[in-house]
Amino acid sequence: QVQLLESGGGLVQIGGSLRLSCRASERSFGTYAMGWFRQVPGKEREFVAAIDWSASTTSHADSVKGRFFISRDNARNTVYLQMNSLRPEDTAVYYCAAAGRFSVLVAEYLYWGQGTQVSVSS
Repeated sequence: QVQLLESGGGLVQIGGSLRLSCRASERSFGTYAMGWFRQVPGKEREFVAAIDWSASTTSHADSVKGRFFISRDNARNTVYLQMNSLRPEDTAVYYCAAAGRFSVLVAEYLYWGQGTQVSVSS
């Protein structure tokens, strides 16, 4: 069982930046692909970004491409999401998750964090 703990969310103005962090409890973190997803009330959870175990492959949703960047530090059991040029439509609860293989699909992810709120205000 991998436990994931997100941090770094908060309230930011339009155009601002935040960096989300997600620390895993297991040393086996380095064997998992990791993803970031987000969800707003009344909508399905949506893919934001994913990274494979070695950080050699990443994927970002079209809506965040060029603004958000996923990275990981296996020595620290941590995955990051750097979010720049934030927009009101980025407001959501952001979740990190771990999967056995690289994927952009919610259903492929086995373990989930509790989420961290990101709010972008004008």
